[in-house]
Amino acid sequence: MSSIPEQPGQLNIEISEEVSEGTYANLVIITHSHAEFVMDFVNVMPGTPKSKVKSRIILTPFHAKRFMKAMIENINKFEGTNGAIQDMEQVEIPFTFGGPIAQA
Repeated sequence: MSSIPEQPGQLNIEISEEVSEGTYANLVIITHSHAEFVMDFVNVMPGTPKSKVKSRIILTPFHAKRFMKAMIENINKFEGTNGAIQDMEQVEIPFTFGGPIAQA
């Protein structure tokens, strides 16, 4: 287990080796109630008609808004260094990964 170096007045956060490897997701489904936001992260693979949720994160509305602001800040930094990220709405090819078209 590794940890981020501790600085005065900061929280000591540890991460296990398994968690540090991460989980790949190329789709997130977001739902909410009056009390929480639920984000289900999915890895959709080419040619497979069914996918499973790989990770579920549940946030309070307060923390969901803080997460959104942090994402905006980090995307702006990324684009400042690497150029604009192309939105999927601007991509003119079908988003099917070469497999059958998904149905709900």
